[in-house]
Amino acid sequence: MKKTFVIFFCWVLTLSVQAQNTPTTTKPAIAWKDVATWKSIPNFGGVQLSPDGQWAAYVLAPNEGDAELIVQKTTDTTKYTYAIGSVSFASMSFAEDSKWLAFKVYPKDKDKKAATKTPDKPLTDKLFLVELANNKKTEFERVKSFAFNADKSTHLAVLLAPVAAKPDGAKGSDLLIYDLKTAKTQNVGNVSEMAFNKSGDWLALAIDANEKAGNALHLRNMNNATTLILDNDKATYRSLNWTEKGDALALLKGTKDEKYKNDRHAVLGVRNLATTPELTVYDPKTDSLNFPIGMTISQNRAPLYTEDLSRLLFGIHKLELTKKEDKKPVKNDPPKDPKPTDNQQLAKIKADTTIKSIADLAKALAKISLDTTKKSAAAPAKEEFEKPDMVIWNWQDKRLQARQQVQETQDKNQNYLSMYDWAAKRFMQLTDSTLKAISPAPKQLYAIGVEESPYELDINLDGQNYADIYAIDLKTGSRSKVLEKLYLPNFSASPVASPDGTKFLYAKDGNFWLYDMPTKQSRNLTEKLPTSFVNTDDDRNVQNPPTPQIGWSNDSKYVLVRDLWDIWKLPVEVKEAAVNLTQNGKSQKIRYQGRFFAYPDEKGIDLKLPQYFRIYGERNKKSGIARLENGLKVSTLIWEDAAIGSLLKAKKSNTFLFSRETFTDPADYFLSNSPLLDNAKQITKNAPSFDKYAWSKGVQLVNYVSDKGDSLQGALFLPAGYEQGKKYPTIVYYYEKLSQTLHSFANPNYSGTGWNPSVYTSNGYAVFVPDIVYKLNDPGMSAVWCVLPAVKAALQTGIIDEARVGIHGHSWGGYQTSFLITQTAQFKAAAAGAPLTDLVSMYNLVYRNSGNSNGSIFEASQGRLQPPWENWEAYYRNSPMHHVKKVSTPLLMLHNDADGAVDFTQGIEYYNALRRLKKPVVLIQYKGENHGLAKLPNRKDYAQRMMEFFDHYLKGQPAPEWWSKGVSKLDLEGHLEKRANFGQE
Repeated sequence: MKKTFVIFFCWVLTLSVQAQNTPTTTKPAIAWKDVATWKSIPNFGGVQLSPDGQWAAYVLAPNEGDAELIVQKTTDTTKYTYAIGSVSFASMSFAEDSKWLAFKVYPKDKDKKAATKTPDKPLTDKLFLVELANNKKTEFERVKSFAFNADKSTHLAVLLAPVAAKPDGAKGSDLLIYDLKTAKTQNVGNVSEMAFNKSGDWLALAIDANEKAGNALHLRNMNNATTLILDNDKATYRSLNWTEKGDALALLKGTKDEKYKNDRHAVLGVRNLATTPELTVYDPKTDSLNFPIGMTISQNRAPLYTEDLSRLLFGIHKLELTKKEDKKPVKNDPPKDPKPTDNQQLAKIKADTTIKSIADLAKALAKISLDTTKKSAAAPAKEEFEKPDMVIWNWQDKRLQARQQVQETQDKNQNYLSMYDWAAKRFMQLTDSTLKAISPAPKQLYAIGVEESPYELDINLDGQNYADIYAIDLKTGSRSKVLEKLYLPNFSASPVASPDGTKFLYAKDGNFWLYDMPTKQSRNLTEKLPTSFVNTDDDRNVQNPPTPQIGWSNDSKYVLVRDLWDIWKLPVEVKEAAVNLTQNGKSQKIRYQGRFFAYPDEKGIDLKLPQYFRIYGERNKKSGIARLENGLKVSTLIWEDAAIGSLLKAKKSNTFLFSRETFTDPADYFLSNSPLLDNAKQITKNAPSFDKYAWSKGVQLVNYVSDKGDSLQGALFLPAGYEQGKKYPTIVYYYEKLSQTLHSFANPNYSGTGWNPSVYTSNGYAVFVPDIVYKLNDPGMSAVWCVLPAVKAALQTGIIDEARVGIHGHSWGGYQTSFLITQTAQFKAAAAGAPLTDLVSMYNLVYRNSGNSNGSIFEASQGRLQPPWENWEAYYRNSPMHHVKKVSTPLLMLHNDADGAVDFTQGIEYYNALRRLKKPVVLIQYKGENHGLAKLPNRKDYAQRMMEFFDHYLKGQPAPEWWSKGVSKLDLEGHLEKRANFGQE
């Protein structure tokens, strides 16, 4: 018999804007057609601060239309506004001296739409350069990319887009070098790549001209405007890569070989910039002794100098032979003898700089002999025949064929990290088929290898991740396996190297461990501490998932990690004790969530500098910023009933920006000139249309206990015009845990799921977002055990009309929706986006976006189930299809035919079953769309249809004809034309 639990509820004080007993607002609700012009600051990359903190720039971008860039002085009222065309994420950059701002201006929205009808006339971007002191603008047309010369701030380089680029033609175009002081411009032709070093003293240019005439590597001295031609050839120069300090440059040089599809590459290095730049070249053609036969340096990995400039790291991959039908005849090209002549072989030997002794010569001759033998023994040409078009799925495949198809390009581009030591003149291949992935640690003395291949089949079957961990000495190339079959339940378990490059941190069996690569010793750092570093909030079917790492100190003496609440400083040395830096997290239910990166050039956490952390109240939903001083003392700077985040620091001053928002107030940025973040003033004006419309009157936090005894919370957002004592139609929305969004403002937009809480509350709905936690083998029933008690508790607030409650969720939330309506008749209407409906069939279907089987997701991720043959009853118990006869709630489903996450057949199965039982159901399918809606017309359309559906069932408005009667195939075109741009039926 199912155990019954008493449900406790209480709703606490309104945390943002108290609900008032006031008459309905006179402002209009925002309509879906109004959402198109809604402008807001993008969540990511929308705000920048100048290095001196004197200027701030931010973007206001609409959902549809043209954006603008606001540039304002932080010390007075000076403000400039620029139209920047149709874009969400603007490309902009302050000069290091903070006197200049450069930003792209994109084509207007109307021009982009018109251009779709004339694709032969491509649109191009402009660039504006602004002198901030006087708002003087300089414009550049047809811009591809741009860059200031870093620390120097004397020039702006503007690379123009090619006028008529050909796929196989030269990639070079004009580069404009603009002198910021004199306003004079120099044009350099045929530039394909450009890169300044950190100081801004040198500009590296790759020249790529028609017919490769004059192709070269140029190095321009920005101090005296002289240019050095370091190498020129009928070749392609690419992948310019300066060291972090800017004291050396590495790049690739590729030459065409008609026998192969891919170019043969050499790696070039440039050093000694302080005196006379010196070019060194490693060309595999001159290293027949060490470089593997049939390989070349890969263009898919940029070469990298080691920090001591003694070695170059680069990738190598196989040369791919040109097929007969792929060969292009070259005019006047003499026939080639596939077998090299004796003279050719002798010339190759003479050019080989690695041959230092008679023994080396013998090896080289033996290698040539072996290569010649292989060529002569090649099988004769086969007769051409028509081949079948097929795929073979074998039970021993480590990766599903579907996964191999998704990763085909990645597999083709597979390259093996290798190294060339200039002093020893020695090539070393560091990775191979037995160890494919290694990451050089800082300083490039060691590298860490993570190899999954021995466990790859099982990983792809059950989703439980294991890997062998290697330490590689980058001086000698020697490797040693230091951990075998390390269990990786989440990302935080993976090795993370120290800034000095000699150690790494990893997690095992619920503890954090240190491995010292020079001494080859491991040590458990946390086993004796009076807390747990297991993330018990993770209810997936994984064992002992670790809590997050914060990072290494820059001196490599400490590691900062956190338990579920506090930050701990773990010493590398045994003689020093670990310290709980924050102390109050667990006792006050405050989560120290993560560190703000205030110092962009830091290498590890500098504990001598103030460090800033985001803090969050797990039960009260407050948030703020805490400050760690001298690596010891933590103080709270901001702690509010709001969502606080996005802390930015000016690079060269103690000027800070942070964002603040609530559900009733859009995110804005506040500026403080103090490291304590006090006396902050608002400097942005987000969402300029905000005051035109009616919005939610506030939020309430609802506490409840699930049927399984879990203490949970839900966020209840009040409708616009809320009057105390009056009940409102309500949408219940969920996706695992979302009560933390209590203070998050939802900018009105056309989401890929049709859902936006701000639009619904503006239109008179209450919105309730409860948390769901999961029990193994009961993902569907877990929603029942959590959502129904949550709704019962929320009803006690008197805000929700029990007779007018709808539910909505997408993907995993869509599954919860399709399951909940089989277990209760409490909801008047339900909308499910891309729902899982038959867990038995879903388990063995392919997650087409990744190519993996769903089984691994079920067993180790969101599904939270054992394999079906271990517990068939659990799959039936939690499958909506198994209970379909009990559905009485009208259901609107969104499921697209190109869904690569939840197979379209899941929606069709449920629709057909409900239709067979004559239950009210409509399935909306947008052709060619994936798991969510990407095309703007589709997003607009579904947002309106879903609200029409809820308006009918929860507000009593007339049913739209597409719901009540349907639309035949012959009438569909006219129906869509009538509804286009929010027309009505």
